[in-house]
Amino acid sequence: MTGELSRRGRGRRAIVAASVLGPLAAACPRSALAGAQAEEPLADSVRSALAAAIADAAPPKPQFAAIDERLAYLRWLGAMSDRLRRLNNELVTRVEFLQTLWYESKRSGLEPALMLGLVQVESGFRKYAISIVGARGYTQVMPFWARLIGDGDAGRLFHMQTNLRFGCVILRHYLDRERGDLFLALGRYNGSRGRSEYPNAVFGARRAWEFSPA
Repeated sequence: MTGELSRRGRGRRAIVAASVLGPLAAACPRSALAGAQAEEPLADSVRSALAAAIADAAPPKPQFAAIDERLAYLRWLGAMSDRLRRLNNELVTRVEFLQTLWYESKRSGLEPALMLGLVQVESGFRKYAISIVGARGYTQVMPFWARLIGDGDAGRLFHMQTNLRFGCVILRHYLDRERGDLFLALGRYNGSRGRSEYPNAVFGARRAWEFSPA
């Protein structure tokens, strides 16, 4: 019929579209998954501990007890930089981001691959991303956290290290609250505790960032 693709033509177009758009879709967050942590009452001791964790402004300079650990880190850094190149072609920016994410992940006792997966789902690695509910930056931190445990300046959530630190500290807090249950902690981070969509999305994204130094 004129003006209408045949079934074979439609199938071919779908394959082409998937091959072109698939990687971009994987890299860009769906709005339904954007961070929407719920503001909850915090005990004074918890607020103080979280505030102290945020306040330490040490630069992301990793320390290694052995040369093998340093070499493993450098191999990880090189591999992750290569994987991230399709989203950011500026080497210096990529390396700075990965160094900071590694440092903040380790500082909070989290896997870098997990946090890379979370950033991919939350913001698609966009530093200035803002969700429809107002979550900000790489890890889509809600502005109320700046008031609860920061200095009150939500604009600082667009600062790379500040945002990654908030994201890691908040997820660590939720993981502790859920007694190590990462599925529930991720749901709480997203404001969808008990639902599977968000945790499964992060787990799926994490697989693309796993790395074995061997």
